[in-house]
Amino acid sequence: MPSYDVIVLGAGAAGLMCAFTAGQRGRRVLVLEQAAQPGKKILISGGGRCNFTNLHTTPANFLSANSHFAKSALARYTPGDFIALLDRHRISYHEKTLGQLFCDDSARDVVELLLAECRAGAVEIQLSTRVEGVRRADEYVVETSRGTFQSATLVIATGGLSIPKIGATDLGYRLAKQFGHRIEPCRPALVPLTYSGPEIEGLSGISASSIASFGEHSFHEKLLITHRGLSGPAILQISSYWQHRQPLAINLLPDGDLLEAAKARPQAGARKLLSEYMPQRWADRWLALQEKPDLRALNDLLHRWCVIPTGTEGYEKAEVTAGGVDTRELSSKTMESRKSSGLYFVGEVMDVTGHLGGFNFQWAWASGHAAGESV
Repeated sequence: MPSYDVIVLGAGAAGLMCAFTAGQRGRRVLVLEQAAQPGKKILISGGGRCNFTNLHTTPANFLSANSHFAKSALARYTPGDFIALLDRHRISYHEKTLGQLFCDDSARDVVELLLAECRAGAVEIQLSTRVEGVRRADEYVVETSRGTFQSATLVIATGGLSIPKIGATDLGYRLAKQFGHRIEPCRPALVPLTYSGPEIEGLSGISASSIASFGEHSFHEKLLITHRGLSGPAILQISSYWQHRQPLAINLLPDGDLLEAAKARPQAGARKLLSEYMPQRWADRWLALQEKPDLRALNDLLHRWCVIPTGTEGYEKAEVTAGGVDTRELSSKTMESRKSSGLYFVGEVMDVTGHLGGFNFQWAWASGHAAGESV
């Protein structure tokens, strides 16, 4: 039976980061990946250009039942550290809005960087390999569709349930439970919401500035009307916090006020004023839904549009999975299990979920690096 110092399950962002960090420390590392190619989620991210980090990353950009858990790893591996890695590989990138960094050319550049670093650490990567079982004797024994392997250390980097069409499974959660770990309930996050009110019927493709709020959380970004409901950055962000059957508050006039605009330009009609804040077709819809012309009532409604979504578009359209392995049972410094020595978890499989805009990749790099330095 082939034996290694470290076996990593999953060749995604966190798994490859952990693998090469460990390999370059002299550990003999094997990565097992069920897909036929590594980094599949990296390749489709950011419209194919990979929003690989965010310059403004702080612990406040992450959800977890254990809110302090992410602080240590994020402090020890920063956006600047990953940017330095890109610079060493001469990969060009650019900043979009709100600190989001994207590759100039292709997300494939990030995958090739990770694979090059793995080669530098003599990491073995075995693709198209399905894990069929894991047990622990003196060491961890991993039974797969392509043989059985053992190591003193096992790293679970299997991701969440999002985007099943590229191979997402519940393997990581099943293995966590097998070794005594609790799972925080999982749900789709950064996901479009379903809604079918008359305010949006037939208006798919229209977008407008908004502030979407739920509880104490608010996001001032674009909203997009879809065939099935609402999307766009503001909705994706608030979806991570939204609770089923509860109302969302959406401000469709975040940058203005119809009453103030009417005072400044009394000759302009409501249609003209409203079209300055949203596309004309949507402005006309809001006016048509009024029983009688009332600028004050319309102004109040658009500042406090109450929407009760019927649900989400599910894991198929979710960018990430909220919930996961309970981080109170892991070391925040090393990502090692407190239940089973030599067992580590990195990336999305844990109950740490970032906001939209590169934060989830930064968590993958930070948690993968923390485990890689420890194994």
